[in-house]
Amino acid sequence: MTRGRFITLEGGEGAGKTTQAVRLAAALETRGLSVLRTREPGGAPGAEVLRGILLDGGIDWSPRAETLLHFAARAEHVARTVQPALEAGTWVVCDRFYDSTMAYQGFGQGADRAFIAAQIGLLGFAPDLTLVLDVPDAVAAERTRRRGLAPDRYERENAGFHARVRDGFRRIAAAEPRRCVLVNAAGDIEIVHAAIMRAVSERL
Repeated sequence: MTRGRFITLEGGEGAGKTTQAVRLAAALETRGLSVLRTREPGGAPGAEVLRGILLDGGIDWSPRAETLLHFAARAEHVARTVQPALEAGTWVVCDRFYDSTMAYQGFGQGADRAFIAAQIGLLGFAPDLTLVLDVPDAVAAERTRRRGLAPDRYERENAGFHARVRDGFRRIAAAEPRRCVLVNAAGDIEIVHAAIMRAVSERL
C-alpha cells in the first residue's frame, strides 16, 4: 500500500488556515484520495486534553514548559492519529504542526529556538509539504475580530507578539524552501485555494 502524504497549513491568527484546510481536504477527496483532516494542538484524545490546558490561559507557563506541552501533545497526535493514517494510505491535512511552536513560542514569546529545534529533531517526523499562509497584520486582526468568538490566550496577545509570529513563519519558510511554500493569503478565498492547489500539484 502506498503511504499517504502529510500536508500542514501554518500561519498566524486570521490567516485562514482552517478554511483552507477544509477546502484542500475536499479537493483531494474529489481526486479519489482518502483524506483525514486534523489539527494541533489536539488531534488525539490525550492531545485534546493538553489543547484545553494550553489555550484557556489559566496558567502562566514558562516558555520551556509551554514548548514541552506542545510537543507532548504532538507526540501523542503523531502516534495515535497521523502516523497510522499515513501508513494506511490516507493523506493527512493538518491545521498547524511544529512550525507553530517555533513561530509562537520561539519567535513570539522568546523561547530558546535551539531548544525547540532540538525537540523537532527528537520528534523525527516531518511534513511532506507545509503551506505557510501569510497575511498582513491589519488583515489578520480584522479577520480575527470578525469571527465574533471569545479569543484564546494566543489571540489575546498584543500586536507586537503577532508581528513577531508572522516574521517567524516567513523566516521558517525562507529557511526550508524544499518543504515550505509561502502563500499570499490576503486575497479572496478561492484565489488562495487555487494557489494552494497549484503548490500541492507541483510538489506532490
